[in-house]
Amino acid sequence: MVEPVPQEYRTVTPYLTVRDAARAITFYGEAFGAEEVHRMETPDGQVMHAEIAIGPSRVMVSEEFPQWEHLGPEALGGTPVTLQLFFEDVDAAWERALDAGAEVHRELMNAFWGDRYGTLVDPFGHRWGLAQRIEEVGEEEMKRRAAEWFARAGGEGEG
Repeated sequence: MVEPVPQEYRTVTPYLTVRDAARAITFYGEAFGAEEVHRMETPDGQVMHAEIAIGPSRVMVSEEFPQWEHLGPEALGGTPVTLQLFFEDVDAAWERALDAGAEVHRELMNAFWGDRYGTLVDPFGHRWGLAQRIEEVGEEEMKRRAAEWFARAGGEGEG
């Protein structure tokens, strides 16, 4: 019997469209330890579809194909989406991603919700949240800290 959801996938699988998908796959390996699992190319060598594994999670990647309205963040002027990654050592992961070519979106910080957290933008326009749980915070304490944080931040900032 064919499994309706293959075992190697989670319920939600991100699919990233980028300019220069082959370079992106290399970047994701250097920055996040991604391993290439599968690649299909067009006759002219563009990445039509690829899959990478970051830990136990799969991410699909492909080249932009404007003729099919398959566009990445650079063509669209940015992204409203942040892909969240958890690490055992977020500081080391952060430095590795910066060394690979990511740019800081929001600095790494000890966040009120109990994570060490920051956001980066990869060279292809996708935004990544890097985190490490450093503290378990109960619901009431979270509300109190959030109120304090928003009061200091003037209601601005990324949560």
